[in-house]
Amino acid sequence: MTEHSLHSSYREKLIEHLVIGELLKFSWKSKDFTLELSKPEVDNSGYDIIAEANGIIRHIQFKTAFIGSTTATQKIHVSLAKKPSGCVVLVYFNNETLELGPYYFFGAAPGLPLPSLENLKTAKHTKGDATGLKLERPNIRILNKGRFDKLESINELYSQLFGNAS
Repeated sequence: MTEHSLHSSYREKLIEHLVIGELLKFSWKSKDFTLELSKPEVDNSGYDIIAEANGIIRHIQFKTAFIGSTTATQKIHVSLAKKPSGCVVLVYFNNETLELGPYYFFGAAPGLPLPSLENLKTAKHTKGDATGLKLERPNIRILNKGRFDKLESINELYSQLFGNAS
């Protein structure tokens, strides 16, 4: 086992903070200064942060994967679709340097709701019950990576989330 598997929760929080820092830095450098961030007290709707800029509110679910990972799907909470401008940001990172990018975005244009999750496959628990049966997770859907838009830079991600900085 590597530190990446042993400390995956730590790593995910670290990547989340690095992305938030990069978004704030872009807002600062573009003299936008409107980006505000909040974190939910509970995690029952699938999003990790609420971000607002340029009058757009985004409920963002972060996912992470290291460059070279073969992960082809992500698990998405259906409640994210009930949030204004809900979206999923898949962040790739370098295992050694933790350099970020590329980014993958699943969502709609700023101000529009998340595309429908209705036709997506329902996820199952990774561990079986006492009989070995893996039960469905009724609020979780499986989203193929091919449904995401690839973005090369934090600037592109910021524009995808909030439109062009003012």
